[in-house]
Amino acid sequence: MESKRQQQFAKLIQQDLSDIFQKDMRTTFGKAFVTITDVKMTPDLAIARVYLSFMLANDKAGLLQDIREKSKHIRGILGNRIRNQARIIPNLEFFIDDTAEYAAQMDALISGLDIPPLKEGEEIELD
Repeated sequence: MESKRQQQFAKLIQQDLSDIFQKDMRTTFGKAFVTITDVKMTPDLAIARVYLSFMLANDKAGLLQDIREKSKHIRGILGNRIRNQARIIPNLEFFIDDTAEYAAQMDALISGLDIPPLKEGEEIELD
């Protein structure tokens, strides 16, 4: 469970990183649209685990590797933005957030189930 301080700092990092990815680095990743879905902070606020979602990206793993290689540059831009609000500029660790894809797969599985309707007078047995 994250403390309130961790949650507030994570929210600040998420907002600023979203702005960086949408404005400052938009052309860096080609046509890919990168969204920051979540940020989790360590208790000492030294590491930010950033979860990304990609749209219009053919090679998500390659794009993630490219972002990881540019993490020092991204951290520098972030540091310039939050230097008056934070004592520590956290190290950034990037991960793919695949919860939307997982939800879509589960939805497809559930919608593909063939469940016959109950016959007249038949009841569902719950154990």
